Amino acid sequence: MIQSMTGYGKAELNLKNANFTIEAKSLNSKQIDANIKMSSVYRDKEIGLRKLVSEKLKRGKIEISIWREKSDSSAKFTLNKEVIKDYHNQIELLRKELGYKNPFSKTDPGIYSDILQTMVHMPDIMIKGEEEADEHEWIEIEKGVETAIDNLTQFRLDEGRKLEQDITQRVNKLSDLLVEVSPFAKARIKKIKKILTEKLLDLESKNIEENRLEQELIYYLEKQDITEEQVRLDAHLSYFIETMKTDSPNGKKLGFIGQEIGREINTIGSKSSDANMQKIVVQMKDELEKIKEQLLNIL
Repeated sequence: MIQSMTGYGKAELNLKNANFTIEAKSLNSKQIDANIKMSSVYRDKEIGLRKLVSEKLKRGKIEISIWREKSDSSAKFTLNKEVIKDYHNQIELLRKELGYKNPFSKTDPGIYSDILQTMVHMPDIMIKGEEEADEHEWIEIEKGVETAIDNLTQFRLDEGRKLEQDITQRVNKLSDLLVEVSPFAKARIKKIKKILTEKLLDLESKNIEENRLEQELIYYLEKQDITEEQVRLDAHLSYFIETMKTDSPNGKKLGFIGQEIGREINTIGSKSSDANMQKIVVQMKDELEKIKEQLLNIL
């Protein structure tokens, strides 16, 4: 069964200290190209995540996003005492220069309190403590990532079924067109033989070497015959359907078979001197191009 390379998966975690939203997205790519977005606290886990993505998703442009929202308000903030002292010294210096009373005098606690509250809102007063990685939390996050990837894989499978249905219809159409070519191909050979015979009757037989002429006629008719191309094209179409039913990833292999199908169609087209055959070949090429477009999205 084929899989699409595009997909989307999501998982949500509600843990003790934080809630997490994990998203996994996938687009077309010739190789595996993973991009991990998460808090710097867990950056040391990135290599392990990349390995997990590579093993499970095989190919595609993958983006894993881990969004963290703290569920408590116990963020660790501390006062930056050195900055506060510096602000205090600057205020004291400015007070003396302007000749104002000491605002920090404990004899007037109201003013003292107002000044302190104002200083708390000044830049760089608060220092946010560094978050530390929680191994128990990461175990749950990793499970969430696997869930998001599994959901993405299911999305790929669902899309793959639609692609398989569409491609199968087009391959069957190619098989039908190949059958339609046969009567025109046989009639064309008979027509060529008739034309050659009529032209030979107009020539003086005494100037013709019969054995050489017979060899040349056989060679020319063989070059016009498309029986081998028909047999090979039919075999390629059957192999294509068979390969679609194998386990993924099979997109590249289907692409190679598609190239071989194209070669046989082109050869039939180059040998087609009949207008009806050429029309059928054009239809074949049109169906094959649509198949190739779909193959770009197959894992």
